[in-house]
Amino acid sequence: MIEEKKQSEQSTLSSLENALRIIQSFTVDAPEKGVTEMARSLQISKSTVHRVFTTLEKAGFVRKDEDTHRYRLGLSVLSLAGVLMSNMEIYREGQHLLEDFVNRFDESVHLAVLEGYSTVYVSKLESQHPVKILTHLGRKNPLHCTSSGKVILAYQSQEMIEEVIQMGLHKFTKTTITKPNVFRRHLDEIREAGYAISHSELRDGVASIAVPVRDYTRNVIGAVTVVGPEQRFTPRKMDELSKQLIRVGKEISTRLGYYERRL
Repeated sequence: MIEEKKQSEQSTLSSLENALRIIQSFTVDAPEKGVTEMARSLQISKSTVHRVFTTLEKAGFVRKDEDTHRYRLGLSVLSLAGVLMSNMEIYREGQHLLEDFVNRFDESVHLAVLEGYSTVYVSKLESQHPVKILTHLGRKNPLHCTSSGKVILAYQSQEMIEEVIQMGLHKFTKTTITKPNVFRRHLDEIREAGYAISHSELRDGVASIAVPVRDYTRNVIGAVTVVGPEQRFTPRKMDELSKQLIRVGKEISTRLGYYERRL
């Protein structure tokens, strides 16, 4: 009886793991998946994938296109996202400040948080400019070559900084910083300046500025970042945007309970 119970629990955990892996495999670039494709990419049997898809479809987490027989994420995922965002304090406190910033400067602005060794966009407000920058909510970006990632990492522990360096400073463009000592000095400069800038470090032609957001523990938990085409971000405009962005970051931090200590 005990052995049967253990086997049942293991089977349940395995099914749950497969379901989570399937849901996580959907991306903006690959929003639609077939059973065979999914089985091949996750290296599990087609029968298992079909069974999990059927269960997820009943719960509304995926939906099947009856013409192509391929699956997309369902509205239940969106409902969970809504619950998450409505309860994320940094999102609640920052959203209207981001709206004011976009209305004033007409540049796209994002709110990013740290997740593992990446940053994740939890809010994005578009400018009126027609130029499209490939960013989206939930997108994970590396820490070492984005302004949001660098400004968050600059205020983390030295141990974490070294872990990121040991994982490798992958080269995305010719301007990506890949030398450990250069990167360490760059983080020092970011802490001194209070903001980070990226010029075509992740994608060519894309520039960004980011400032840290702190919570009541005084830890940097996120970043506000402005992203746009490099040709529009002149030195003069970068200077103006950084000054205003610092004010926004401080205001959000204050709303999260952070206060600056007076000596």
